[in-house]
Amino acid sequence: MAIMSRKLSCTVITMNEEDRIERCLASVRGIADEIVVVDSGSTDGTLEIARACGAVCHVNAWRGYGQQKRFAEDVATNDWILNLDADEWLTDGARREIAAIMGTPQPDPQIHGYRFDIRHVYPGRSKPRLLADSHKYIRLYDRTRCRFPDSAVFDEIKLEPKNMGRIRGPVLHQSLRSLSHLMKKNVAYYRLQTTEIDKVPSLLLLRMATEPFTVFFKYYVLKRHFTGGAYGFAVASTIAGLRTYRLALLRRSGKSRGSG
Repeated sequence: MAIMSRKLSCTVITMNEEDRIERCLASVRGIADEIVVVDSGSTDGTLEIARACGAVCHVNAWRGYGQQKRFAEDVATNDWILNLDADEWLTDGARREIAAIMGTPQPDPQIHGYRFDIRHVYPGRSKPRLLADSHKYIRLYDRTRCRFPDSAVFDEIKLEPKNMGRIRGPVLHQSLRSLSHLMKKNVAYYRLQTTEIDKVPSLLLLRMATEPFTVFFKYYVLKRHFTGGAYGFAVASTIAGLRTYRLALLRRSGKSRGSG
């Protein structure tokens, strides 16, 4: 492992993550000088496991995704931050690249953050399916140059391409515990979206008639859940159905604001 010339803090926000927090924190052992866990009120063993993994734990009442991650930035000791979700973990390739970057004696001053390829892993599996879908997000960054937004629903760091580096080793992401967990998680998120997203109710009615079909096509074909067999079909169908629910929520909230 490379000797670090810059110190690194890993930040993780949690809420009842005892079944997966250890895997996340173990993946940063040896490359992070500090692990910061910000918990929003877990009632399980999340904090005990995190402390056993060497994390510094803080409890902060939940306000939203962006705000919680900004709080973690504020309490971290180091300016360079690696942010992971509790359901994510680094591959060996990503670990090696991060160690090399943080150990570079003369880093590129134009690079303010690094983007990862975050690949989806189905419940009960340890690696992505064939042609698994992925997202690209900046998760390793200098907090003096960029930060998470102060938003309840948006938690994505934005940088100009010239200021962005790339980590080729993927991060693995097992966001789903089950299909019922997928539904519960998205329902809560969509309800939160109604506080920040405003749409014209009449246009939403038109989208409700077409969007579930386009969403199913997007996830089953374009995001290649067809390689996941029956479970992949169930995932794509569930997400399409949830999209109808989201549009109905936005339409109702929009009508309420319009009548107010």
